Order: sequence, then structure tokens, then C-alpha cells
Amino acid sequence: MLNIGLGLAKQAVDVARRAGGEIMRVYQTDFQVEAKDDNSPVTQADKAAEDLILRSIREGITADFPIVSEEAAAAGNIPVVRDTPFWLVDPLDGTKEFVNRNGEFTVNIALIENTRPILGVVHLPAQGVSYFGFSMGAFRQKGGEAREEIKCRPAPADGLTALVSRSHKTPEVDEFLARYTVTQQISAGSSLKFCRVAEGAADIYPRMGRTMEWDTAAGHAVLRFAGGTVERLDGTELGYGKDGFENPHFVAAGGGVLVG
Repeated sequence: MLNIGLGLAKQAVDVARRAGGEIMRVYQTDFQVEAKDDNSPVTQADKAAEDLILRSIREGITADFPIVSEEAAAAGNIPVVRDTPFWLVDPLDGTKEFVNRNGEFTVNIALIENTRPILGVVHLPAQGVSYFGFSMGAFRQKGGEAREEIKCRPAPADGLTALVSRSHKTPEVDEFLARYTVTQQISAGSSLKFCRVAEGAADIYPRMGRTMEWDTAAGHAVLRFAGGTVERLDGTELGYGKDGFENPHFVAAGGGVLVG
């Protein structure tokens, strides 16, 4: 079992923030948008942030663990992941939000051991806010201010606040939420949705569409260490290191919200 201390968490946050700086430099220009093989968008910001993250992890943190990263994987560069711990990286999660310039995009860095996220950083470059979770708890930090611990809230007695994907909401999500008393639905982009549940601003986030492991691992770690869960529809925990790195449908939830 790896011992993840505050020092390593701070290193990962620093890498995510520096990657966010690369992203914001592109954000302030008239950038070009390309299409990958799956027709999802990619920009120079994705590539610059990934280059910085991969180099920083290998040279500044550890070269011992494989790194599975979105743009490298799209190019066919996928390391073999077996029993060793490994990193999952999405250098720019919410590229559609980036292209639309709404600020709801993130940098995601996670460390996985035995299929579970044991460290996760979600950084919002446009807002200068970082969320991170590991064995000491889950935290939110803005710029150079002191970090503050965050926790999921108990499920409200009068009904839940549900988060839904701004760009990928499906009819299955509406069908799932019909099982609950939902008083409010909020649309949001990227892995920010996990963090909203982790800090007690919402209660449940169902995702009934295609996601990849690098989309969810960092947010999963933040939510896990804030007292929440990320589960498959059968109630088992979402795991990592699956063949193809593709996720099934899942539900992220705060304290006391029953899923499976």
C-alpha cells in the first residue's frame, strides 16, 4: 500500500496548476480546434498541458509508475497496466467547455492503486481553484490561500440537488433521477461535477454515457475522500485499469444517497 502524504499531494497540485497556466495562455488567444478520430475536439492547450504534466511527473515526482494520459492514448501510446500503481491524466477535461469559453474545464491528475484512486487533483484554471483528495481528506484551495477541508453533506430531507452533464445529458439520466425526489438540477461541465458533490453543493451526479477513466479518476478521488461514492449501477465501486480504460454508466453521490 502506497503512503500518500501531504508532500506528494502538494506536488501533484503544483503540476496541475502549472498545466493550468499553459492552458490559460492558449485560452487567451484565437486558438484552433482540431477533431480527433472519435470526433471529439482537441486544441494546442490539451497538448501543451499534457506535455508539461508527463514531464513533471516523470522528472519531478516519480518515474516508477506508468502514466495513462488522454492525448497520448489517442495517439496509441498506452502503457501496460497490471498490478503496479499508475497515473491517470486528463490534461484538459471539458474541451468543449474550453472551446465555448465558459470556464468549466479542468486539469485532472490521479494515482491509482489496486483499481482505486488514492490521490486525485482537479484544478480549474479559469477560476484558480484546486480540489484534491487523498488519505488525509479532501480539500479546496484557491490560489495561495490556505486549503480548507471539504465534505459531502447529508442527503437533504426535502430532496436532492442533482448535477447533470452540460454537454452529454441523455434520456437515461432523466429516467434514473425519476427514482429520487429532486428539487433542483444543475448543468455543469467536466470533472467539476464530482467536486460540487464533494464540497456539499450537490448530492448526486449520474452519468449514463461514454466516459474514459482519465475523465473520472481525479474527481472520484476527491469525492471518495470527502465521504462520497462513485458506483456502477449495480452498487459496486467504479474501478480503474479496465481493458480499454472505458467506464460503464456510473453514479457519483454524497453521504447517505443510496445508488445500487
